[in-house]
Amino acid sequence: MTDWDDLLARLGEPPHDEGWVTLEEASNVAGVARSTLRSWYRAGQVPSRMVAGSHGPQRLVPIDAVLDRALRSSRVRHQLEHARSLDAEVEELRRRLEAIERHLGLT
Repeated sequence: MTDWDDLLARLGEPPHDEGWVTLEEASNVAGVARSTLRSWYRAGQVPSRMVAGSHGPQRLVPIDAVLDRALRSSRVRHQLEHARSLDAEVEELRRRLEAIERHLGLT
């Protein structure tokens, strides 16, 4: 294989930098919309890079930087707090249901 063929083969491979993820992955992990991620990297609030993907160029962002930026957002922080309060509420309801079932002799 020539140097040119080797270079072309490597362009089709995903990057080996750990911590860099696609916008879709970052969106799912951080709980923010892809449009929000786009505005963050366009404003220079998170780094980004373009790489060759299986369906053409794709943008990657470092997940740590995205999570740091998301936690500084009052809106995202509120959503996270609300999600945690919902988890606590569900857990409390489970405990109450188990107590009722024990009282009724259902368990």
